Amino acid sequence: MSTDEGTEDDLLLSEQACFALYSASRAVTDVYRPLLAELGLTYPQYLVLLVLWESEPRTVRDVGAALALDYGTVSPLLKRLESAGWIARRRNPRDERTVTVHLTDEGRALRSRVAHVPRTVGCALGLDDRARRELIVLLRTLTASTVAFRGVDGATSAS
Repeated sequence: MSTDEGTEDDLLLSEQACFALYSASRAVTDVYRPLLAELGLTYPQYLVLLVLWESEPRTVRDVGAALALDYGTVSPLLKRLESAGWIARRRNPRDERTVTVHLTDEGRALRSRVAHVPRTVGCALGLDDRARRELIVLLRTLTASTVAFRGVDGATSAS
């Protein structure tokens, strides 16, 4: 990476990767919103369910780690999903501090009701399957690079 001062164009909003990512994220989330609202779900609740449909039961800690969310963010999501009857939380009898999250029968059944969502969103993205997969790889690489750049203590390091 170059540490040169760059050009004046580097400070244009249209040249900021952060703004392009932010705008794209909001636009994609806006596609999900009405699709999920029909089912009584929010986008973050949908993400929690995706984690559980992959593998359950999971600990609250595992759910948070999978979504890169802290306990204070995951806990209210789980509470609302439990109130809706889609999940159940249980304390581990061997370790009362550990709470596991299980899908209910209704939560498992919900999976078939959202099966159309990825295809619908894929169409809205305007990407074929290959381009969508390439985008995912690129975004994962970007995430890994920025995490490595921040380092363990969160400080940035120049390349």
